[in-house]
Amino acid sequence: MGKGVCGTAAELNMTQRVADVHAFDGHIACDSASNSEIVIPVRQGEEVVAVLDIDSPLLNRFDEDDQIGLEMMIKSFESGLFA
Repeated sequence: MGKGVCGTAAELNMTQRVADVHAFDGHIACDSASNSEIVIPVRQGEEVVAVLDIDSPLLNRFDEDDQIGLEMMIKSFESGLFA
């Protein structure tokens, strides 16, 4: 928890949208081609139980519309999975 983009998203319980992972202090590279990333927490109640982690080789690949759509998808997933 709290390490890298995924751990930060889980610890803060909020989406992390990173335009340039090389500028993110503490970034943990899982793919050398990754340049940007979005991580959305998956919750059961208030507890973060997983994260959706998407990397891109393009800088600044993810925008606000991507974030909104992915968060809506996760909310739907949470409702169906944990209902």
